[in-house]
Amino acid sequence: MSDRGLAERAAAPVVAATTTAGFQLPIILALSTCHLLNDMMQSVLIASYPVLHEAHDLSYAQIGLITLAFQFTASLLQPVVGTVTDRRPMPYSLAVGMGSTFCGLLLLAKASTYPLILLAAALIGIGSAVFHPEASRVARSAAGGRYGFAQSVFQVGGNAGQALGPLLAAFIVVPFGQGSVAWFSVAALIAMTILARVGIWYAGRLSVMNAARGGRATARPGLPLGRRRTLIAIAVLVVLLFSKNFYMAALGSFLTFYLIDQFGVSVQTAQLVLFGYMLGIVIGTLTGGAIGDRIGRVPVIWFSILGAAPFALVLPHVGLAATAVLAVLIGIIMASAFSAILVYAQDLMPGRVGMVAGVFFGFSFGLGALGAAALGVVADMIGLARVYRIVAFLPLMGLATVFLPKGFGGPRK
Repeated sequence: MSDRGLAERAAAPVVAATTTAGFQLPIILALSTCHLLNDMMQSVLIASYPVLHEAHDLSYAQIGLITLAFQFTASLLQPVVGTVTDRRPMPYSLAVGMGSTFCGLLLLAKASTYPLILLAAALIGIGSAVFHPEASRVARSAAGGRYGFAQSVFQVGGNAGQALGPLLAAFIVVPFGQGSVAWFSVAALIAMTILARVGIWYAGRLSVMNAARGGRATARPGLPLGRRRTLIAIAVLVVLLFSKNFYMAALGSFLTFYLIDQFGVSVQTAQLVLFGYMLGIVIGTLTGGAIGDRIGRVPVIWFSILGAAPFALVLPHVGLAATAVLAVLIGIIMASAFSAILVYAQDLMPGRVGMVAGVFFGFSFGLGALGAAALGVVADMIGLARVYRIVAFLPLMGLATVFLPKGFGGPRK
């Protein structure tokens, strides 16, 4: 029997269940688990900055460029991967892409020069570029119409991984040094195994869908709001992502340094506060998508981005304990927007799920990269405390939500 025949036979029970049961929780959870492992490995890179900073005598600007190398490859390649797989889905590309992350981690553990560190970060970014758009497509395929909830479950895995990264770095990378990063490559191997199984399910799913339409290509749906209103809505969503991700780049990349400089805490203590912030992101992501399915995307977007503004404005002026609490609250509130924004954009452009996911994941990564690099340069000149006071005004850009089209992005019926 051919490889394709074996894949279809192995996936047949799951595919049959999909056609009758709709929402496929095992597939969503498998993707979420791999998202956890993928983003945990990425956040280990960011959480390892203090170790790399000390071992290689790096400046804040050089730290920002590491983030740029990682997120630049991810942000550029994700829209390309999404567009290609919209036209020709590649079920097994998820496992292959994870191999790039595996190589990046091993290189980072052994890198003895700054250029090698940048190359390792770029390889990890390539792994993310392949993973996010195609995994988002598979999650939507298994959603059974519950797109916001499915996207949230998928996304919360990534957020949980981002939260675990600093915690694991505090207890593994900080005490044992740069070489201990290699231990996390085991997570990449686990993810590759799971994603290979998901690929079998998705290949079977595609075979059933192709058979149902007699092998004929399906016509791409039109834009429900027309070209002009769709472009306006996408532009507004881009502005909202800018305010969200640029500000969150300041917290994610430099919060540990801010706490160490401002309050004189240890690296481990600073990592625990960063863990709390990442945990807040997990909570916000999971609740944001489910609530968006019930009350609509737009109210969630309003609350998520604009609602964080008061806390962001207060954060640079309080003590250590209050800073830790505010970081968690900001993480919860701001993170609830992403699933709502992504599903809103996918609803605006049906038939372009991979491209939209690639653009928005890639744009998010790109904004984080530019934010980290720019803020690193500015922080070298004026200090992190002043940087935090300036970027605190970014969430006010959430007022742009008023320009989203009326009557669109309502709750799922």
